Amino acid sequence: MDLHKITNEKVKNAIEALQSGDESWYSFFTEEPIMTDDGSKVNFRSFFLKALGDEKFLSIDKIENEGKDIYGTFNAGRWGTFKTYFKFQENEEGKFDRLDIGQANY
Repeated sequence: MDLHKITNEKVKNAIEALQSGDESWYSFFTEEPIMTDDGSKVNFRSFFLKALGDEKFLSIDKIENEGKDIYGTFNAGRWGTFKTYFKFQENEEGKFDRLDIGQANY
């Protein structure tokens, strides 16, 4: 899958780690980032302990918000495959301190 269309370099590197199931994924985030899944607050680390290595984007279809909002077809393991968004928020130190994910309609 071509990740070159992701214009934000940090988001692109984080998505590359997610795609490969690489634990460097965590290094892009603060120690305890805020995370929501379809609007419900979830624990970031607990969520990705289960998801990392099993869930990934199959396509990147749309990018917004200076490359921080990614939309695409996502394989969520046992939950199936569907259109999804990942919205990254970055703090002053350059780490992501919030990640909102969920089903997308586009």
